[in-house]
Amino acid sequence: MADQTVKFYNLNLEDRRAWIAEEAGIPLDEVKILGGIGGLSAEQADHMIENVIGVYGLPLGIARYFRVNGRDVLVPMVLEEPSVVASASFMAKLALSGGGFHTSSSAPEMIGQMQILDLDDAASARLKILEHRAELLEAATAVDPVLARLGGGARDLQVRQLSHPVLGTYLVVHLIYDVRDAMGANAVNTGLERLAPSVERICGGRVHLKILSNLAERRLARARCTIQLEALAFDNFSAEQVRDGIIEAWAFADSDPYRAATHNKGIMNGVDAVVIATGNDWRAIEAGAHSYAARGGAYTSLSTWGKDREGNLVGSLELPMAVGTVGGATRVHPSARAALKLIGAQSAGELAEIITAVGLAQNLAALRALSTEGIQRGHMTLHARQVAVAAGAASDQIDRLAAQLVAEKVVRIDRAQEILKSWQA
Repeated sequence: MADQTVKFYNLNLEDRRAWIAEEAGIPLDEVKILGGIGGLSAEQADHMIENVIGVYGLPLGIARYFRVNGRDVLVPMVLEEPSVVASASFMAKLALSGGGFHTSSSAPEMIGQMQILDLDDAASARLKILEHRAELLEAATAVDPVLARLGGGARDLQVRQLSHPVLGTYLVVHLIYDVRDAMGANAVNTGLERLAPSVERICGGRVHLKILSNLAERRLARARCTIQLEALAFDNFSAEQVRDGIIEAWAFADSDPYRAATHNKGIMNGVDAVVIATGNDWRAIEAGAHSYAARGGAYTSLSTWGKDREGNLVGSLELPMAVGTVGGATRVHPSARAALKLIGAQSAGELAEIITAVGLAQNLAALRALSTEGIQRGHMTLHARQVAVAAGAASDQIDRLAAQLVAEKVVRIDRAQEILKSWQA
C-alpha cells in the first residue's frame, strides 16, 4: 500500500502517478496513460467523431478518501474548474467518520419510446398492442443475442395515451430494456426500429419517432452518508452551526427552483467529472438528472439533508445514472479504459453508485462553504493559480503570485500583471 501519510497534492506529477499505481495495484504504465492528453492520438480520435483535426485536453485529477460500501476507491475526475477535486476529497474524508458512503442501484433498465400517430381509435389500438406484448418482447430481445446471453433483453412493454393540439390523440409505447453493463442506447434504439413494422401492422397507425429516453427513471443510483456531528466543527464555526446551516441551505434549494438550479449544478460538478473520465455520455446524464429533478411538476433539489436522532448530519442523493463499462468510448478511449480500471467497478451499477457518491460529496462541499465561510474563500484560493498563469507568471512564480493575490483578496488578472511588473522592476 502507498504511504497514506504523504500529502498527495505536494507531490510532483511523476510521484503522484507512482503513488496512485501502488495504491491501486495497477501497472505504472497504465497510470501514465492518464498523462498528456489521455493517451488519445489524433489518429484514434479520427475514428471516434467526424472532421477530426486534433484532440483537446482537460485536467484529470484524483479524488481520495472515498469509501463506498466498505471499499476504498480512487476516483478520477476530469474538469477545468478549480476546487472541485479538493472539496470532494475533503468531504469524503469527513464522511469516513460515519463509515463512508452507502449506495445501491436499481436494475439497468432503459426506456425506449415509440410515437404512434394517425390512429382511428387510440384506445382500441392501445389494447391491440398490449395483446401482442409477449411476441413483441421476444422480438426485441432477439435483436441483441449477446446482451440476451448476458441476462439482458426486453422486460416490459407499456402503452400510454396522450393528446396535443397539433397531434390530436396519439400513443407512446415504452419498451423497457435491460442493457446490463452497457449505456444501452444502441440496443434500445435498434429494438424499437425492429418492432416498428409489427406495431404498425397490429394497431393500424403510423410509427413516427423511435428513440431512447434519457429520463432513465428505472435506472436509478442512490448514495447516502452520515457525518458525525463532532467532525463538522472548524475555525469559529460550531458543529451545530455548520450542521444547521447545511440543512437550511438545502431547504432553500428544495423550495426554490432558482436556487435548485445552482444547487444541482454543484452536484453535477462531481458527477460529470467522473462520467467524462470514464468515457460515458455526460450530456445524457445531465438531461436525465435535471428532468428527474422536475418530475413532480416543479424543479427541486436532487439531494436531501437532515439530522438523525443523535444530531449527526445525514444526506442522500438519488438520480438516474445510465452509465456503462462496455461499449462506446469506454472501450475506445485509452484514458477511459485506464480510469475504469483505476476505479475498479465490477459492473455498470457499481460505477453508477460511485459516481452518485461523488455527487453527494460535492453537494456537501458546496452547502458547507455557502453556509459558513462563503463559496469564494476556498474557490478563489485555488483559482488564483489559474489567474497567475493567465497573467504570464513563470512556473517558479505561480505559487508565490497566487499566494499574494489571495493575501490581498484581489484575485484578478490585472492585479496579477501589476505584481509581475513590480517584480521585474
